[in-house]
Amino acid sequence: MSEQAYTYAVSRIRSKELTLLDGAFYERLITSPSVEDCHRQLEERGWGSLSEEREKTWQLLQELVGDADDWNVFLLPQDYHNLKAAVKQVCTQSGGESVYLPAGRVDPDLIRDAVQRQEFSLLPEPMREPAQRAYEALLHTRDGQLCDTLVDRAALDAILQAGNASQSAFIQQYAEWTVATADIKIALRAYHTHKPDSFYEEALAPCQSLDTTRLAEAARRGIDALAEYLALTDYAEAVDAIRQSVAAFDRWCARRMAELVAAQRHNPFTIAPLAAYWLAREQELQIVRMILSGKAHAMPQDAIREKVRELYV
Repeated sequence: MSEQAYTYAVSRIRSKELTLLDGAFYERLITSPSVEDCHRQLEERGWGSLSEEREKTWQLLQELVGDADDWNVFLLPQDYHNLKAAVKQVCTQSGGESVYLPAGRVDPDLIRDAVQRQEFSLLPEPMREPAQRAYEALLHTRDGQLCDTLVDRAALDAILQAGNASQSAFIQQYAEWTVATADIKIALRAYHTHKPDSFYEEALAPCQSLDTTRLAEAARRGIDALAEYLALTDYAEAVDAIRQSVAAFDRWCARRMAELVAAQRHNPFTIAPLAAYWLAREQELQIVRMILSGKAHAMPQDAIREKVRELYV
């Protein structure tokens, strides 16, 4: 896109930013007496269903950025989520249309048909091998976690590849950050759940800012070893959070991502402000979904509030 096109797109996004939900509104939802009252308040703010809100965001950004390749890093997670959904739907004969997310590069119907017919060549080339491996793994072992691991790893590889192909320094940085922090979360959870060595090899995606071999070796030895290794990397500031819990590291990542985006969001000549809006809307939907789920399961308000606090930074 040209600088003039970005300037117009950013001006449109600025007006949309004024409609984003804030902490005071989240608090009103948390203290609402019922799920129905939450929906009423959301409708008063012009909201439809969560899927409709996501689709609205995607339609707006598609109008503004079109098929800009730089946007791939934000759309690939939807494609690979839909691939997991299709594999599980076909292999277990369960689920429905609601398991698929909009706003991907690949039509969910195409993904489902390719898996259903086992014609993986219908998929974009990077998705073919992981699709076949995940399908065969779930079909023969019924191991849903292995299926998820194979597809999630492929998604991280694709995000990094898309970032490296971009001419935007912001997109490159975002892709690297996304993959590296995902690797750290994977290593943390693998340690806590006593995963075998083979899991690290399948799950961790190589990237420039981490040595995944050393990351895996450290995670196998424990939190102290993992902290010692990360103290030598670009993620040294996360060590204290990592020693606390996975949730603490998630909060650290959210804060740092907000800082990464905020540093460039006021530059009207780049994609960064558009990316900032997309990420803000993704966070918004995640928080509303969390509140509605908490209300539906009769969670105490303080418990819901704490979960929201972990995301809203």
